[in-house]
Amino acid sequence: MVPSRTPMIGRLASALLRRSSSSTSTTTSSASAAAAEPPIGVVMLNMGGPSSLEGAADGVQPFLTRLFLDGEIIGLPRALQPWLGTAIAARRSPRIVEQYRSIGGKSPIGDWTRRQGDAMVAKLHALTSAAPSRPRFKHYTCFRYAPPLTAEVLERMRADGVRRAVAFSQYPHFSCTTTGSSLNHLWRESLRLGLEAQVEWSLIDRWPTHAGLVAAVARNVAAGLARFPAAVRDEVCIVFSAHSLPMLTVNKGDQYVQEVGATVSAVMDLLRAGRATLVPGSSGNDAEAEEGGSAAAAAAAQPVAPVRSPYVLAWQSKVGFLPWMGPPSSDVLKGLARQGHRYVLMVPVAFTSDHVETLFEIDIEYRQEAHHAGFLQFERAPSLNGSELLTSAQAQLVAEHLGLLPSALAPAAPSPTAFPAVTSPQYRLNCAGCVNPACRSVLRPARPYAKLRDSYDGGAAPCKAVEGSPWPTPAEQAKLKAMKEPST
Repeated sequence: MVPSRTPMIGRLASALLRRSSSSTSTTTSSASAAAAEPPIGVVMLNMGGPSSLEGAADGVQPFLTRLFLDGEIIGLPRALQPWLGTAIAARRSPRIVEQYRSIGGKSPIGDWTRRQGDAMVAKLHALTSAAPSRPRFKHYTCFRYAPPLTAEVLERMRADGVRRAVAFSQYPHFSCTTTGSSLNHLWRESLRLGLEAQVEWSLIDRWPTHAGLVAAVARNVAAGLARFPAAVRDEVCIVFSAHSLPMLTVNKGDQYVQEVGATVSAVMDLLRAGRATLVPGSSGNDAEAEEGGSAAAAAAAQPVAPVRSPYVLAWQSKVGFLPWMGPPSSDVLKGLARQGHRYVLMVPVAFTSDHVETLFEIDIEYRQEAHHAGFLQFERAPSLNGSELLTSAQAQLVAEHLGLLPSALAPAAPSPTAFPAVTSPQYRLNCAGCVNPACRSVLRPARPYAKLRDSYDGGAAPCKAVEGSPWPTPAEQAKLKAMKEPST
């Protein structure tokens, strides 16, 4: 008998699609009735990407400049970072411009994030339509290095009167360099703009093993495998490829590597057990087409046969000369080819949509390397993009986090960020080597919160190992409020 967990995810996605389409008039009237109440803001945090090649604000060079000025992702000497970061961005820009030119002249991450947010909010309204408060939700795309930037988003929230917000990381796996940097910047900009007293915050800071995410990735793996002849499918090497991290970050205790591994293990467990599903006839490279974008297509998903293909987790997108987490995806491809493997499926993991790392690095560079190495067939599994399973998982996570998920749809095991949690339990734990006083902070938490580092001895004494703790100190607040330009 097929276990029930994955069919339940499919039923949830189908139910949400039916609810969101059949309850449009109800949702509209409820929204009108609650128009006096400001929306609950769902702030979708991500890195972002250039929307043009040469734009003064949204082009490739401004994107790279902001990235290389961020000391929490690119660890340059603090006194030299403004000069070095700007110089490195200028030097790298011409080559990166050509990469973006080859994939259409822009990053698709902004378009996909907005589409995911629209679908998530529609499903949230369907999920919470029976709640006594009939809450309204509004999603805000919030990028760290490209418009819409954090300050712009916060000003929109101020104009909308938002008083309650969920910072929802679109990196399913937590790293200090991604989610951590975005959150620290969110708190700094809130203080700089004088919004620290307006909005109460809570976080969905990670979701690496959420059943909906795992089912969505497993479905895309199945779609990728379906492109190979049935006779060779068991011989296909599945290479999960995630963005790498500097070993300096890993060795501080960053939790990203273990969380990516947890996702991969959960996906393969689902595939091995024959509990993944696939819409019959789907094997394209567009996750929205995989789902069909409709309740009918979601309902048509069928279990796939247990997957027997071997797999490996590899790491891509290394920058610079210092050691990064390995094995590198490029080396894995060449090594497998030397061993005689002739079929490979690359699976982007730790990404919720396509961007330059999938469309250029995997689809162009790694494809060429694979064919030169001797592979007979190279395929890339679809990215999540418009996956109905993904947006259903996002809606479920937010509703559960706010205590608004109907009991009939509640999972057997609540997620780590389920109500009444302000954050996941792991968020409270600083990396063992952390010396950043802002890390693991929550500005004006919706419920009582303290990072573990600042909670011992009753929180009466600052952490002696970290200067400037607990954060923000009065001096730091005054410094931020005096700034006219966004912090870095």
